[in-house]
Amino acid sequence: MAHADLTDEEFAELDDLLADTPEPLTPLDGVMLDGFLCGVIVQPVLLETDAWLPHVFDFDGQPLPDDVDPAWLARTRELIQRRHDALNRALAEDGWFDPFVLEFDEEHPRELPPEGEPDPLADLSEVSQALMPWVAGFQHAALCFPDLSEIPDDAVMAALARLYRHLPTETEQEKEVVATLDREHPLPTLEDAITDMVSAVADLYDLTTDRRYKVETVRREVPKVGRNDPCPCGSGKKFKQCHGATGT
Repeated sequence: MAHADLTDEEFAELDDLLADTPEPLTPLDGVMLDGFLCGVIVQPVLLETDAWLPHVFDFDGQPLPDDVDPAWLARTRELIQRRHDALNRALAEDGWFDPFVLEFDEEHPRELPPEGEPDPLADLSEVSQALMPWVAGFQHAALCFPDLSEIPDDAVMAALARLYRHLPTETEQEKEVVATLDREHPLPTLEDAITDMVSAVADLYDLTTDRRYKVETVRREVPKVGRNDPCPCGSGKKFKQCHGATGT
């Protein structure tokens, strides 16, 4: 059970636990957390839990207070880690995962801003409105850990564009990118959009795997020398009587 993915009941529990994060910290909700974890996993560097967990409990990464309820923290951290591990395992083994996405309907309508205030999602399609919280969580990870966005690879940029098309646009260039994607790769249904979103994350996982698990190889400047061979320094002595004796 320790390595199992979250059930729907546990995901709802995690959402409630995150909402109980002590003030004045501003935590992610469950859906944003799901996107954030994927944004952490596809980074070109391996990130330890303690590096990214503060950004779950607070957007600015402020630490939890010293007097935080240890039982609350232990349970919340357990559920977060299990979801992280399940997503990582699914991407590594299957190249696919099932995201937690809210589907708005008459029973669960999208929460609108107070009357008189602008709606930042008004210009998004209904499909993008549903995916926006998840993608915003992913973007949060990319902003906290910019290594991914700084990779000079057109394929990485293309995959990120496929995700960020579901966020409100802020510049003319962003509007042009989204318009091009909508024209060349339309996503008429939520199912189509979820499939494309997961595919983009899987592409990023594959594109960054070599960097993420790269091991620096230690290369010798000179061939390995036997203790009875001539010392490569040119002294004429045996290695064991020269640099082999000093350990240099």
